[in-house]
Amino acid sequence: MMIAPQSESREKAPLADLLSHYSIEVTSRDLQSLESIAATLPQGSEVFVAHLPKEDIGLLVRASAGLRDAGFVPVPHIVARHIRNRLELDTMLARLSEEAGVRHALVLGGDRDDAAGAFGSSLELIETGLFQTYGIDRIALACYPEGHPRIAGAVLDTALTAKVDAAARAGLDVLLVSQFLFDPKPLLNFARRLRERGVTAPLSVGIAGPASRTKLLKYALRCGVGASLRALRERSEIARNVFSGETPEELLMEIAAAQAAEPDLGISGVHFFTFGDPAQSIHWAEQQVDR
Repeated sequence: MMIAPQSESREKAPLADLLSHYSIEVTSRDLQSLESIAATLPQGSEVFVAHLPKEDIGLLVRASAGLRDAGFVPVPHIVARHIRNRLELDTMLARLSEEAGVRHALVLGGDRDDAAGAFGSSLELIETGLFQTYGIDRIALACYPEGHPRIAGAVLDTALTAKVDAAARAGLDVLLVSQFLFDPKPLLNFARRLRERGVTAPLSVGIAGPASRTKLLKYALRCGVGASLRALRERSEIARNVFSGETPEELLMEIAAAQAAEPDLGISGVHFFTFGDPAQSIHWAEQQVDR
């Protein structure tokens, strides 16, 4: 194996440290190829499982159970606007807990225009008290360093603080997970603002895993990361890596270096949006960590 020069190893040390805590996001359908994930993803890693609109809850439960049985930590998405009523939420959490051993969940409002029923926001789910009833002791909350295409920035800030406070009252630990981005500046500024407002929950930075240019642009525009796309015009190295299907090492190195210099930023790890190909993201991350 080729040994990296000491100077290069020192430069990459913060990146390896940041990537020592990474998670991946998949859909239930991606897990049809669970064997390819299990072969390379370290045991005990968190795998977030998206719950798509109108998808049967049984599929989410089976996917979570499969991950648990393979030695991973399933983190299913619980989406407020997909759930018709309290009974349905109760049933969902009961099954995830009892059949899949779920203890962590990502709690989302959801993007559908019309809520399926009683719940319109993730805050309303937290306030039911059902998560702790079923042994879920940590929730992840989505955050948007570059804003949300349909929600004003001030509203986002107020809502996030309310959710973090509600989770604290309920005795739930919180992890913040950012929308994926291509420019470090919005993420770092967002982290600084969080800490200035007294929010201390750890922040995992969302990163697009290797994907085609077409797929990246499609998801980026849908998810409101236009500022990052504009920044790519001025960052040729990052742009070249992103659009050639590589994970942008330079981007993560900047974030890792900032966290090393400013520990109070509280950036605790990386969350990969894998766009249907989790194996590529895992392979790249493991190369950087060099386990």
